[in-house]
Amino acid sequence: MLRKMAATGVALAGSQKFRVELHCHLDGSIRCSTLYDLAKKRGSPEGDKPYEEFIKSVTYTGIGNLPKFLNVFKVFIPWVVGDKEAIERIAYELCEDKAANGVTYIEARYCPQLLANKDIVEFGRVDGDVAPRDVVMLVNKGLRRGCQDFGITATSILCCMRGFPGWSHDIVELCKEFHNDTVVGIDLAGDENIPACKEDIDAFTEAANCGIYRTVHAGEAGPAANVKEALDVMKADRIGHGYHVLEDEKLYHRVIDERIHLEVCPMSSYHLGTAGTTDFKKHPAVRFAADKVNFSLNTDDDSVFQTTLINEFNVAFNGMGLSEAELTKLTFNAARSAFLPDDKKQQLLQHLKMSFGVIPHSDELNGQPWYCNAL
Repeated sequence: MLRKMAATGVALAGSQKFRVELHCHLDGSIRCSTLYDLAKKRGSPEGDKPYEEFIKSVTYTGIGNLPKFLNVFKVFIPWVVGDKEAIERIAYELCEDKAANGVTYIEARYCPQLLANKDIVEFGRVDGDVAPRDVVMLVNKGLRRGCQDFGITATSILCCMRGFPGWSHDIVELCKEFHNDTVVGIDLAGDENIPACKEDIDAFTEAANCGIYRTVHAGEAGPAANVKEALDVMKADRIGHGYHVLEDEKLYHRVIDERIHLEVCPMSSYHLGTAGTTDFKKHPAVRFAADKVNFSLNTDDDSVFQTTLINEFNVAFNGMGLSEAELTKLTFNAARSAFLPDDKKQQLLQHLKMSFGVIPHSDELNGQPWYCNAL
């Protein structure tokens, strides 16, 4: 068991929000207690289990068993699909959970098609009353309420999925419709063994043309070539995970020189075996820190992996040996790489500088807390 990390940078009040998270999947971060409620509501046999047994069905704490990890989602996603109250609820509760972990800014990502029950021919969900656009509106509503009630800023990234080319055009159109109305970016997620298709590339080209930020899951379980494709073909602003960029020294130095941001998820990489080691002292993030790569720490799937952002920092401090100064830098890396308009980004950075004692503390930014200026 890793020992608890000391507060980074300065002594920060327990209620103070000073963390930034860029890579968090909404559907992988649903409270187990909420899933238990939904299982009972849907009449699932899982809901009849004692809670301690139920948790084992909706979490993954093994190592290197990707099929078992993916099966966890197959268990609980059907309980959320098409449930308007549940979709809004999970977005709202994410804000509460992140606030409790000292997060001041969070980008939550999800694929709206995976939670819809209308117009999803791939899964035979065509006659329901919740289309992908409705999912986005419900998530937006939950995030806005959460921002208001818990004093954070929460935005969202919509995910295209490898292997589902028919969704990509609709996803970028939703990004355009809700651009800077909670939605701040587009992502390509899914099995890296499935190449990005023309529809994915076209969606990302359109996003770039419309000024929508772009991130791509690449170099997580796949090779460095996937990172290069994400940068050169998908025009990615950031890379999700990116551990295998170390396989290509030329590309790695390009990532360093161009300050390309890598969204690192320590516990996710441990459980899925994507970092090539279970020894955190040999984790790619250790070299990233030594080489001053622009990267951040993230949870990926809080609930499924039974982790928190606090825990990810503990792992980096105790397991990887990163210093408090390095961890503070990672928070600022995340803020500078956030998918925010420049004025909001500067407000976030000023908030962090006050939190870490870089500048004198003030409770106001232009007359109000920075989070009240949320998108």
